[in-house]
Amino acid sequence: MATMSSRITQALPDSLTKAIGRAGYYPELVSDVVAAALAGDSVRSHLVHQETTFDHDVVRRHITVLVLTPTRLVVAHADDHSDDRPGAQDLATATTESIPLSAVRGVMLTHVVADPQHYRPGSLGREITLTLGWGAVHRVDLLPATCGDPSCDADHGFEGTMAADDIALRVSADADGEGALADALAFAHELSAAIAR
Repeated sequence: MATMSSRITQALPDSLTKAIGRAGYYPELVSDVVAAALAGDSVRSHLVHQETTFDHDVVRRHITVLVLTPTRLVVAHADDHSDDRPGAQDLATATTESIPLSAVRGVMLTHVVADPQHYRPGSLGREITLTLGWGAVHRVDLLPATCGDPSCDADHGFEGTMAADDIALRVSADADGEGALADALAFAHELSAAIAR
């Protein structure tokens, strides 16, 4: 008789399991968390992004897994949480969120192109930032409002913009590899097409 954990893990396609394994951040834990969030849905596309950050003298690892199903975008994050106290165990937290495709409000790709005067058509640069918005997190940029009169010193309040900015992933061919950049572009293409339907 299979345990619940083995039944959940079997739901992931081989390509997703291998991508999580290549990231190298507790692959069994991350696979189980993603599989549990998928709840048996089929996987149309996926993107696995591993990021290492340095916090003073501590190295912290973070992995983000994005999975496109026929009806949802599943987002999984797993992070290190080290405790410096003697004898304390290291902890990892893993969080998933399921967003209906109808709620995804935007897929934004920012291409970073070095030496643009020598741009080769079709290359799209060597780095992108993939930003996804579904309304859970908003960023507000405020500036003092002006009236256009340079001698006016009245208080006109503030003006600004509000943008959905739920997740942003930076993927660089130089840091992450050509394959990672190609995977990110392919995932963005699939997700953009899915939310346009």
